[in-house]
Amino acid sequence: MKKTIAIRVIVGVVVGIFMVSAWVHDGKPDWSTLKLFSTAVFACTVLFNIWDFWLWRLTWIQKIPGVGIPRSLRGTWKGTLTSFWVDPATGSSPSSKTVYLVVQQTASMVSVKLMTDESKSTSALANVSEADGSVMLTYMYLNKPDLRVEHRSRIHHGSTVFDVSGNPARRLKGHYWTDRDSKGELDFVERDKKNLADDFAEAAELFGETA
Repeated sequence: MKKTIAIRVIVGVVVGIFMVSAWVHDGKPDWSTLKLFSTAVFACTVLFNIWDFWLWRLTWIQKIPGVGIPRSLRGTWKGTLTSFWVDPATGSSPSSKTVYLVVQQTASMVSVKLMTDESKSTSALANVSEADGSVMLTYMYLNKPDLRVEHRSRIHHGSTVFDVSGNPARRLKGHYWTDRDSKGELDFVERDKKNLADDFAEAAELFGETA
């Protein structure tokens, strides 16, 4: 909805400029220009969507420097989660576990979903940014554990920062923090670019494993 409004505003401004220019030049406005408004909005919407959903993530376009194209991270990633939380009863931390990260991305937006065998985290705010030649994926999330583990793992909020390696992206490595005063590391090196898994079991199947 927002991008449709933005396209209409831009096209409206351009049409308005042409009308004013014709008025100044000929002494009267050219109302026929308005007839092109709907056609122009449709054409711009189609072109924008082609760019936003597909064209921007082509490999050769991704390699163009200095034009502000976000790094394409789209797909389902397989990696490991290492928690630094220490169990007060045993004095030890949990073993590292296999997790999956699903990145849904266009040129104008990105959303992230992290899935473990016990819970699912969904991003509330997410962004792919570049500074000084380094690319980062950052997001804030809400984690909802499965009902079977809710007695020991409550719903919580957190944030994650990934460093992105490679172009095309080959690795996501970073840290997470939660409002439960826990933190840990995440490392993803395997990626299925074509498929976006809905749950842990589906993600496992993409990489030839069983949940």
